[in-house]
Amino acid sequence: MQDDFAIWEPVQENQAGPQTGQSAPDGLERSVKIVDVETFPVGAGWKNWLFVRVLTDEGVHGVGEATLNGFTRTCEAAVHELKALVTGTDPRRIRANSAALYQRVSNEGGHVHRAAIAGIEEACWDILGKSLGVPVYQLFGGPVRDTVDCYANGWYRTERSPEAFARAARAAAGQGFKALKFDPLGTAQGFLAPGELAATRDIIAAVRDATGPGARLMIDLHARLAAAEAVALIEACSDLDVFWWEEPTTRQREEPTADVAARTTGRVATGENCHTVGQFLTLAKAGGISIYQPEPMSLGGLLPTAAVADIAAADGAWIAPHQSGGPVATAVCLQLAAFVPNFLIQEYFDPFNEPWTHSLVSWTPVLDRQTGQLSLPDGPGLGVDLDLDVARAHPYDPHAYLDVTAAGWERRLGHPAAGRQHNGGGR
Repeated sequence: MQDDFAIWEPVQENQAGPQTGQSAPDGLERSVKIVDVETFPVGAGWKNWLFVRVLTDEGVHGVGEATLNGFTRTCEAAVHELKALVTGTDPRRIRANSAALYQRVSNEGGHVHRAAIAGIEEACWDILGKSLGVPVYQLFGGPVRDTVDCYANGWYRTERSPEAFARAARAAAGQGFKALKFDPLGTAQGFLAPGELAATRDIIAAVRDATGPGARLMIDLHARLAAAEAVALIEACSDLDVFWWEEPTTRQREEPTADVAARTTGRVATGENCHTVGQFLTLAKAGGISIYQPEPMSLGGLLPTAAVADIAAADGAWIAPHQSGGPVATAVCLQLAAFVPNFLIQEYFDPFNEPWTHSLVSWTPVLDRQTGQLSLPDGPGLGVDLDLDVARAHPYDPHAYLDVTAAGWERRLGHPAAGRQHNGGGR
């Protein structure tokens, strides 16, 4: 079971770090050890977030995030089941610890397994950066840019109509966003009902009219259409200058998405639901995809996401990491944005989340209203810390998850009456 985690092979004890007794720049001794791993599930309205803290015997801690929509308690349990594998180890031996978290259970645990690894791995990078007094991106060779393009998501918390989407788009553009992503499909599954293709096109056209020709528009289909129907929709909107079409068809295999890309002139983006680096190699071999969307929390953290970026570069593709989690996950993605040369653009939900969520962390990026770009963190480690009082004040909410089969899901209100308006079948 070596696959993509071959990049996380353990190193021998005598190859790692300074000799016994030699201090790190901040005074941490070589013998610094992980003593505990804590979890903090936070109910954030329409989704639960799961934050992770790795504690050390030297008093230095690191933060990470392990959010997976609909599986917050499951991922939390996975973190606590796995933490014994790294307790007592040096948190700065990140490759060795990540390999242990994956290999020593002798099973592939999918997204939940990788999310748990990611939360711990990211927190260990945070500790390493703090121990050296530098941002994480310096540990990957330093920055290649000082700011990064971003696109807004979560801005259309409104009714599904051309007029409502247009008003919301104008508001987002007014905040300084130069790129917007949205899902205009409503609750469609498989094939669009009569009249729905036209209704979907009308929403896209209304957003295009509201934002003008200078904005980038990305359409997220949430993997809900049959391949032939996705092709029909993309072709019907060919004159609306859509920058990319995201997850146009099934997540069961990578090849159908590549097939959609081959059959249309529209750009296709995908990858947020991949949980192994090898799945991106399959995409590269299938051809036609030039925008990869790795989700660091689904892959196991920074190391495997950087590996995806390398595969993309070898294939002439760019990465645009998925990020619909919390603000720690935003900081992780912005570390990647700093050092990955073929980094295209970053998804950005944070301004459209509940107002109190901005007080969860010690740092948030600044959006340049003129350029539509985000600032990058410059503090040591991930450059962000968690306010535990705020986290504890907003506990896990069993109704906080996104369900795109529920009528009115666009409003992102959570599900106090979860499942009552579920559309589970195709048409």
